[in-house]
Amino acid sequence: MRWILRLLSHGIALAIGFALGIYMLPILTAPDSPDAAALTASAEGATYTGSFTRDLAGSDFLHWGTGSISLSPQQITHMGALAPGPDYKLYLTPEFVEDEVGFEAIKAASVRIGDVKMFDGLILPISEGINIEDYTTVVIWCETFAEFITAAQYR
Repeated sequence: MRWILRLLSHGIALAIGFALGIYMLPILTAPDSPDAAALTASAEGATYTGSFTRDLAGSDFLHWGTGSISLSPQQITHMGALAPGPDYKLYLTPEFVEDEVGFEAIKAASVRIGDVKMFDGLILPISEGINIEDYTTVVIWCETFAEFITAAQYR
């Protein structure tokens, strides 16, 4: 009986450690976010703006975003904070969604802009050939766990 309890307790500790590792690794390996001056300068020429809020249906205490998002034909700038996590991607979508089910329904019609590796502001270039006028919303999505993080409608 003692061996079973030890095996069970060690298995639980291993599972908790693994989960914490998945959560902490992106935080520990994240590159430095752009400074406030760079974010402000990047956002100044924006064609559109929107806001991330924590009160979306798909957001929770581990999956959220706050702050402003600014879009120009060349780049997307986020000034705010995102809950840290692995394998975040930024998408432009043709309609506003606020949870996993909504995003999965329109993911094929959406365009992936790039990887989100910083959690306190970011600047992502938009590839040539992507027209921000064809979309209305910015979505942050965790690809590994198919988890909705946040969204902001900009038009």
